[in-house]
Amino acid sequence: MARTEGDSWDLANSVGATATMVAAARAAASKRPQPVITDDFAEPLVRAVGLDVFTKLASGELDPGDLERSIGFHRMVDTFAARARYFDDYFAAAGEAGLLQVVILASGLDSRAYRLRWPIGTTVYEIDQPEVIAFKAATMAEIGAAPTAKLRDVGIDLREDWPAALQERGFEPARPTAWLAEGVLIGWLPPEAEIRLLHSIIPLSAEGSRFAADFGTVTGSSPQDQEQARLMTEGWRRWGLEMDLTGLTYPGEHTDVGALLHENGWETSVSRLTDLFAAAGLPELGTAAQRVPATTIKFVRAVRV
Repeated sequence: MARTEGDSWDLANSVGATATMVAAARAAASKRPQPVITDDFAEPLVRAVGLDVFTKLASGELDPGDLERSIGFHRMVDTFAARARYFDDYFAAAGEAGLLQVVILASGLDSRAYRLRWPIGTTVYEIDQPEVIAFKAATMAEIGAAPTAKLRDVGIDLREDWPAALQERGFEPARPTAWLAEGVLIGWLPPEAEIRLLHSIIPLSAEGSRFAADFGTVTGSSPQDQEQARLMTEGWRRWGLEMDLTGLTYPGEHTDVGALLHENGWETSVSRLTDLFAAAGLPELGTAAQRVPATTIKFVRAVRV
């Protein structure tokens, strides 16, 4: 089903199901003998959503390689593990630099407020739709999980006036902030909405603030990319999921986040998925480096100077 203005979803369908997929991949990655990321909360969160294929992946009942081959997303688990590690390392560096104010946009099933070792005095703001925020909070409470920083939820859609809602919860624009937009700027928003989002963040970012994101699109435009997307949709359907990424993403030329921030006075560093694999100590992507998402997604870390 194609996206529409003002559409909504939960963690079991549409864009929300992709967040559950990513959490299931983190859970699977955490079970490996030498994991590049450990997320003990991913499996119970995925179980609570209740999508069978992702529950089986998260629990270890389903072999990741079997799923990856059937949907045509080779190294999927490693991809999301490397991405999580990249952003975990970003937060570690921000904490070492003394940033104690953190904002996670479209937080979904992100468990960093519970699993990372935050410096004393850190406040983490999580922004997402109210139903998503409530679901995660209830699930975490049920398993007895406690945040490792001061956690302030902001239940609002990013298409609404989230900067006002964020400040109502105590956010202080005068303090340096570590922002994270993981899985937000990769096609789920129209290009003009991506720019609006970034232009909302910039005036809220004091000198020394940091920003990290992945950007581009999860679906390419070439005939080969479109065929890959079609086969993936068919693969997910065999597992009982209606997840057509071409229908969930918006067309058009998406924002070069690194360039936009650089133009607005930020120092930026842009990486590719191959760089993330190397930094995490994972085996090289091989032929997967020539396919989506390795060819269409970049990663940026930036500092406002």
